[in-house]
Amino acid sequence: MKKYDVLTIGHISLDYNIDYLDNQIIEVGGAVIYSSAAAYALGHKVAALTKIARSDEDRLGAFTIPREDVYVKYSEVSTSIRNKYHTADKERRTCTCIGQAEAFRESDIPDGISAEIYHFAGLIYGDFDGELIKKLSSRGKVAVDVQALLRHADKSSGAMYFEDWADKKEILPYIDFLKTDAAEAEILTGLTDRYKAAETLYGWGAKEVCITHNTEVIAFDGRKHYAVPIRARNLSGRSGRGDTTFAAYITERLGHDVPEALLTATATVSLKMEKPGALKAARADIENYIAEFYGDVCGK
Repeated sequence: MKKYDVLTIGHISLDYNIDYLDNQIIEVGGAVIYSSAAAYALGHKVAALTKIARSDEDRLGAFTIPREDVYVKYSEVSTSIRNKYHTADKERRTCTCIGQAEAFRESDIPDGISAEIYHFAGLIYGDFDGELIKKLSSRGKVAVDVQALLRHADKSSGAMYFEDWADKKEILPYIDFLKTDAAEAEILTGLTDRYKAAETLYGWGAKEVCITHNTEVIAFDGRKHYAVPIRARNLSGRSGRGDTTFAAYITERLGHDVPEALLTATATVSLKMEKPGALKAARADIENYIAEFYGDVCGK
């Protein structure tokens, strides 16, 4: 039995990223890429499960983790998304689905491996369902980025839109770590106050709630709110911000308390945001970043 700290489950996406000045960059992305890279950079044992078309196998080269730890299932089509950003800070964007790979099923989980955490890093509604979350919760801790439970794609136009998660109160009690951004938290709870939204999501059953924002990352464990500011010196690597944060947080929680894990996760994403693409760094780089930019936060 091969043992991992985390199995990250999600589709690779060929992303067409267009900034507010209409400059286009085509890159291989997806939450599974950014998430696995962040956890791996911190020294954790990481596996990834993805689905792609056979003709798109070259996309696997975007992973930073060893190829032997990437488990691949094949789909008729691969996922591809067009992201049009409307502002310089990349906080507002319009997304269009060009293609969506097939959903993950329990039978796709590789035999002969186990993981402390099963991380659902989906992109679009339909990538996985609540039943898979339930089933994997019996094998280990479950971490869910709620994006793939809120973000839908119109089957005819590809236009992407958000709507509330119908089964949230049924499935949240199976989730150990839940991640949303501020907008997603409002969709789920109707609350614009991120701290109150975190309390509501905890009250519905999620054991720890992590909410990302362009200024800070917060975490709530049912007892106390924790917050750490983002201190990236530029935003050139904005894509994958939430994925990087959450993967770092959940894997650091295996050996650290909430404030320590949140500090490391926020420093990790701040460093990542300074350069496009998935994080390529070592734990020492992140520790040095904390020492340089988070001296006032350490120990709090």
